[in-house]
Amino acid sequence: MNKSCLLTTALLTLVLLLPALSSAAAQEETMAPARMTIERFVAAQNVENHEPVGVTDIFAAATEKAYAFLEASNISADVLVDFVWYHGDKEMARVPLSIRKGNRWRTYSSKKLAGRTGKWRVEIQDRSGAGLAALDFTVQ
Repeated sequence: MNKSCLLTTALLTLVLLLPALSSAAAQEETMAPARMTIERFVAAQNVENHEPVGVTDIFAAATEKAYAFLEASNISADVLVDFVWYHGDKEMARVPLSIRKGNRWRTYSSKKLAGRTGKWRVEIQDRSGAGLAALDFTVQ
């Protein structure tokens, strides 16, 4: 193959790969962790009208369900987080929830307690598993 043909092949390859490379760079940029301020992360007996009701860190053994309520502000980009529920050291549930870019976002996750008494913990984790916030409560 002569130099002219090699140069043409190299340029053609570059032209074909350039959009894919710039697309991958843009995707990587949007996948960067979103910044946000966690205003409230509380355990509650219920959520009504987008607000926690009966905020507590102690639930009666007869309680059917606990709620973990999150209010975030100054969200720099859409982000997917996991609410991870632990009973003692055992992971009981992992609930993915979307938080949208904007000034304020409220969301919650709930877990049926099924009479399981003792220490509980709920963590908010980003997609890499890094902890963003945590709360503890007891069922007695």
